[in-house]
Amino acid sequence: METSQSNDPCDDAGCDLVTVPARQGLEAVDILRRGAGDAVGPVLHDDGGDTLGFVVPAGTAQGWDVPGSTCTGTETDGRGLRLNPEPPVEGSDWLLPPGEADLATDPAVLRRALGEAARMIEAADSCR
Repeated sequence: METSQSNDPCDDAGCDLVTVPARQGLEAVDILRRGAGDAVGPVLHDDGGDTLGFVVPAGTAQGWDVPGSTCTGTETDGRGLRLNPEPPVEGSDWLLPPGEADLATDPAVLRRALGEAARMIEAADSCR
């Protein structure tokens, strides 16, 4: 995937949003932030604290198949959500806002991080 840094991580194509349970999402954010470079893009959290949403490039939703997560975009006009200083999803706020995280998260990198996070959670829960 070729990316270029700008204030809008989705440029003209818009973005999709991968939503995961908060616990797995927070683990994945930690994993991504420990990686090299700008591995994690903007991340939303819902007001209830139940889920996190990772901003990914538009079109990701078409092939997303990670169990326990969903990926949504704007299917009606072929364009994903748009990012502004205000969160693009009602009832959410930024965990990592645009500007602090300039690029949309690479879906392949996110897929690996979510898998690693799920394994870490499973291992921790089995020790209880």
